[in-house]
Amino acid sequence: MDSTERFSTRVEAYVKYRPGYPAAMLDFLASNLDMGPQTQVADIGAGTGILTALLAPRVQKVWAVEPNDEMRGAARRMLADVGNIGWLHGSAEATGLPTGSVDLVTVAQAFHWFDRAAFRQECQRLLRPGGRVALIWNDRLMNTDFLKAYEEGLHAYSGDYEEVNHRNLGEADFRTFFTGEYRLDRFENSQLFDLDGVLGRLNSSSYAPVVGTPAHDQMTALIRREFERHAVNGKIAFNYSTLVYSGRV
Repeated sequence: MDSTERFSTRVEAYVKYRPGYPAAMLDFLASNLDMGPQTQVADIGAGTGILTALLAPRVQKVWAVEPNDEMRGAARRMLADVGNIGWLHGSAEATGLPTGSVDLVTVAQAFHWFDRAAFRQECQRLLRPGGRVALIWNDRLMNTDFLKAYEEGLHAYSGDYEEVNHRNLGEADFRTFFTGEYRLDRFENSQLFDLDGVLGRLNSSSYAPVVGTPAHDQMTALIRREFERHAVNGKIAFNYSTLVYSGRV
């Protein structure tokens, strides 16, 4: 499947159940990457606008670049009242933005889908002198018995979890992408779900088994069983380390 279409059937779940980003991470972008009221940001692979919405109040303009029509459409509807977002049907490798037009490029949950060499060239074209790139992921932790079981279930029942996991990226990939020094910063993040929320969170992932298949039935049964065992006051925590790789290209 074309990576830009992987989420078309999962937009509603993505909007409702995907984690946001902690305020401490946005403060870091402001203090360490010079993101401020005059900044022009290109948010590449903007998806349903989860990060775009958090950037907009802090900067002059966010250009939200997203090739998937369903995801971009959902974002535009939700953020229709935000006046400083520009929407572009473009890809990471061909954004459609003018040369030298932005101070910061952000990518949330998407860099592992890109043609990295072509995206690097596009960043070099887009960024003003001194501009930087921030590659961001919410990395789901396995620091509770439930989260360990959930991870084991994905390995057992998802056909392509190993292939599409962002954890496949290594330091060599980041060294190749960034010019000179880059840094990795981590921020705590979490979500609290009831059972329906956990099932929704599963279905927001591109690698989740397709609803109606035996694999989906088995994964759902595992979630119900482990939820029953580990929920506290009817809730389960999904814990993340929000990772930010930042530098120049």
